[in-house]
Amino acid sequence: MELAKHGADVVVVGAGPGGYAAAFRAADLGLQVVMVDARGRPGGVCLHDGCIPSKTLLHVSDLLTRIREADRLGIEVGEPRVNLDRLRSWKRSVIDRLASGVAHLARQRGVRMIWGRARFLSSGRLAASGEISAEIDFSHAVLATGSRPVALPGMPLDNPRLLDSTTALDLETIPESLLVIGGGYIGLELGTVYAALGSRVTVVEMLDGLLPGVDRDLVRPLEKRIRSLFEAVHLRSRVGSVRETGDGLEVELEFPGETVTRRFDQVLVAVGRRPNSEGLGLENTGVTVDAQGFIRTDTQCRTDDPAIFAIGDVAGQPMLAHKATREAKVAAEVIAGEESSFEPEAIPAVVFTDPEVAWCGLTEAEAKAAGQEVRVMRFPWAASGRALTMRRSEGMTKLILEPDSGQVLGVGIVGVHAGELIAEGVAAIEMAALAEDLTLFIHAHPTLSETLGEAAEFFLGQPTHLFRRPRRRRS
Repeated sequence: MELAKHGADVVVVGAGPGGYAAAFRAADLGLQVVMVDARGRPGGVCLHDGCIPSKTLLHVSDLLTRIREADRLGIEVGEPRVNLDRLRSWKRSVIDRLASGVAHLARQRGVRMIWGRARFLSSGRLAASGEISAEIDFSHAVLATGSRPVALPGMPLDNPRLLDSTTALDLETIPESLLVIGGGYIGLELGTVYAALGSRVTVVEMLDGLLPGVDRDLVRPLEKRIRSLFEAVHLRSRVGSVRETGDGLEVELEFPGETVTRRFDQVLVAVGRRPNSEGLGLENTGVTVDAQGFIRTDTQCRTDDPAIFAIGDVAGQPMLAHKATREAKVAAEVIAGEESSFEPEAIPAVVFTDPEVAWCGLTEAEAKAAGQEVRVMRFPWAASGRALTMRRSEGMTKLILEPDSGQVLGVGIVGVHAGELIAEGVAAIEMAALAEDLTLFIHAHPTLSETLGEAAEFFLGQPTHLFRRPRRRRS
């Protein structure tokens, strides 16, 4: 096979939201760019196996839930029927349209795309093996290889009844019963989809709460709804073994004080993700990989090898596409000789369940663990006119404030559209806004965004839709 040889100012390994953003920014800055990916289409896990297909299905599950609850608002409809073939076709059309758009943008910018597995031969040369083998000499490289689902020992994912966060999105069938191992955001999001489609969903989480690491008051409204939608939620529990039977999987569940065996049609393993840092030939470079598989980087996304940068999931937590996209632009700008660094005050996190949970900046739990004094202001959505019109008053907006100045240090929201609302919280933290600033923003009425201003008003002692006994004036 003939070996194609290329030269580039920048080679980007990985064509996900971090990789293609780095390639595009570098090209916009006048650099010659080659992007290498084994998939054969741009977009990475986020577009093909993660963010986009899961949110497409979550939209469908939300629509199904709204239809089933419509009679409470006086709209009488029958039980909706799901056409799996058309649903899969819709999901695929969304992915195809976005992937085609990314490929078109790459061509417009002159970014050369090579489809194959990348392996570093040195700190200046990379080999790509695919349908066409290639070697690329480069001045700088950006590693954006992402992550993959963690598999539990003794549970081979080649069994079609055992699912991970990728295969669960294929929707080959809708099982009558589904066990979800892991009560984090992946397990709860996919569990929500399958429950809406008709599966009896059971969740097993080894810790003492769902969404570990998230403030408990934000999780409570979600947990209450999850328990009403799912067949069962088991905390402080774990899976001991999984054995295939003729028509399903026999699972040994270890609960506090007892062990039981139950049968499920399928089991979804959703216990986290692992960085893709193996098999890249990094031993031929100066890149350092830690014990968890993450590549060590600095605030400019440089690795310990001066020629190589790393971004996204492979460069450390949080494993979020928007974090990767921002790091991508930093890496490209630094390579081009510009002043740039990745030092955000707030990175938003969103769990796209029903209700959604979103937060950014300092959490109440983090402040407590660090012994940091803060003031916490909560505005219940039961006092929100917009939430009541939507019949979704279970939500809450929460501000973490510096006690004296009222500077916004953190924001948490649970409720419908929390993922959209959190952007104002990110802006407030990045701009070092005070609670008073949030009260001076004129929020449209009636909207859920008003709850941010109302929580800030509560701090200042002037809430409109909550009563706070005024302090007595000193004589």
